[in-house]
Amino acid sequence: MSQPDLIHIELSKLSISKLNMRHGRKAPDISDILPSIREKGIRQTLLVRREAGGYGVVAGRRRFFALQQIAKETGSDPLVPCAVMAEGDAASAIEASIIENVARLPATEMEQYTAFRKLHDEGRTVEEIAGFFGVTELNVRRVLALASLSVPIRKLYADEEIDRETVRALTLATPAQQVDWLNLWNSETERAPMGRACRAWITGGSAITTDKALFDLAGYTGAVTADLFGEAAVFADAAAFWEAQRAVIAERVEGYRQRGWADVILMEPGAYFQRWDYVQTTKKQGGKVIVEQRHEGTVTFHEGWLKAAEARKSRTATASGEAEPEAETRPEMTGPMADYVGLHRHAIAKASLTRSPAIALRLMAAHSLCGSAFWNVRPHSPGAVKEATLSSVEGGSAAAELVTAREGVETLFEALGAPVPRRSGDAYHLCEMFAALLAMSDAEVMQVMAFAMAETLESGGPAVEAVLHACSADPSEFWKPDEAFFDLLRDKRVMTAFIADAVSPEAARDAEGETTKVQKALLAEALAARETSHAAAWTPGWMQVPPTRLIAGADSPPVIAWSRIAGLFDADVADEPGTEPSTYEATAA
Repeated sequence: MSQPDLIHIELSKLSISKLNMRHGRKAPDISDILPSIREKGIRQTLLVRREAGGYGVVAGRRRFFALQQIAKETGSDPLVPCAVMAEGDAASAIEASIIENVARLPATEMEQYTAFRKLHDEGRTVEEIAGFFGVTELNVRRVLALASLSVPIRKLYADEEIDRETVRALTLATPAQQVDWLNLWNSETERAPMGRACRAWITGGSAITTDKALFDLAGYTGAVTADLFGEAAVFADAAAFWEAQRAVIAERVEGYRQRGWADVILMEPGAYFQRWDYVQTTKKQGGKVIVEQRHEGTVTFHEGWLKAAEARKSRTATASGEAEPEAETRPEMTGPMADYVGLHRHAIAKASLTRSPAIALRLMAAHSLCGSAFWNVRPHSPGAVKEATLSSVEGGSAAAELVTAREGVETLFEALGAPVPRRSGDAYHLCEMFAALLAMSDAEVMQVMAFAMAETLESGGPAVEAVLHACSADPSEFWKPDEAFFDLLRDKRVMTAFIADAVSPEAARDAEGETTKVQKALLAEALAARETSHAAAWTPGWMQVPPTRLIAGADSPPVIAWSRIAGLFDADVADEPGTEPSTYEATAA
């Protein structure tokens, strides 16, 4: 960036530049810097560029809003020290805005997209952008992939109407598919697929990645869709993939036979190679090659295996001196007949489960613990902007109680000689868990189910609020304000409401003009006094059940989540429960 000119400019001639990273967003909280600027003015110049007859603020947005507030209070139009950038240096302006904002607050993915795109449009390469941010080139490409999405979908993501997994799946969609998905989203009678279901909807039910191919991708003529959020691209046409894949399988099967293997058995697509049904042996001892073909594209050649019955028969013949049979007895079922019998047995098993709820419950518990081809259950893995937040949660009594519950469940299985449950998707392990659960009492099974559900409960949504309500949970039993909580308090409006609630409305009014640091100290002192006097523990509205809003009209994620579902659990609930502001805030209004 070339050396800027340092001049003083009337505040009225300044506005937020469109190149500023947070252009168009609501006014920022300036309560922490306003008193200092009132008293001493600004100590750091604003970085501006000439725009439309005035000057656009590239860096210094919060200082600009603080100056506007002071000008409004005094009725003046002060001169503002500014560093004026050279005209036409848009890329450097974008970089300056990014440096200021990212240093203060990590940008959201959509903000990163906006910044990356602007830099890219100004001629910066992916490599240069990656170097500037200190991230990988793949990360930059992933963020820029949002450019393939239509504007309405990007807006839904920016407004947090759809989650990250869904928007990443939609980057694989064609423009026509994006239109179809939006029609489903806007439909009053149909529902748009989300998350993994969205990915399956786009890819036709099976997302086959290019790393599954046995054939040379260079000679493949079918369509391949780039997936920047996976390790490999995705085949757009599953039928074309399998046509090319099976050609290679046929070549390899012929190669095995020419090398003297007793037989090569092609399993039905989707069938699992159940290792416990086989015994491993050598080619000379009649070992066969079993070819396993998974629906997601994986093909595995299991070399040197025999059915357990065949292996026993072979050992008996060898011990008696008889010549081993030259070939295996022909199967008693053809492939189509095995398919027919298998599907009928499956239908009968399903009908039987509907007649045996207790058994079905145990099988469901086994699926939730292990997973299967149709159950993809993952334990919740918490993520947070601040590392201190994770440390606070992990060190809390609620997390400790979950650890105790896990140990209790593991003890139940160990007492029955069963292995500790693991999410492997393995059919044999699933049956191990099912057999153990059948030996447990109803109370023990419910203990297992409770733990499995607790481990897989998604955070940050209505389900959490529904559970807290249904369980009549008392958050004060598990939580009290800690260092991480106080460190994250920034908003003076919130601090004032907390003091009014924990101390008194009068104390809140007296502390209004104090700094956030002083207000925090006042609140911490009041809470410590409560503990000393054995008074009731203080729980802010955010942590109550149901949650309550502190400031009328302000966004509050727990309150919004509860308001969406409150009517399902409480017929007498108001239109928007839990939204009343604190007594102090309501009075002040």
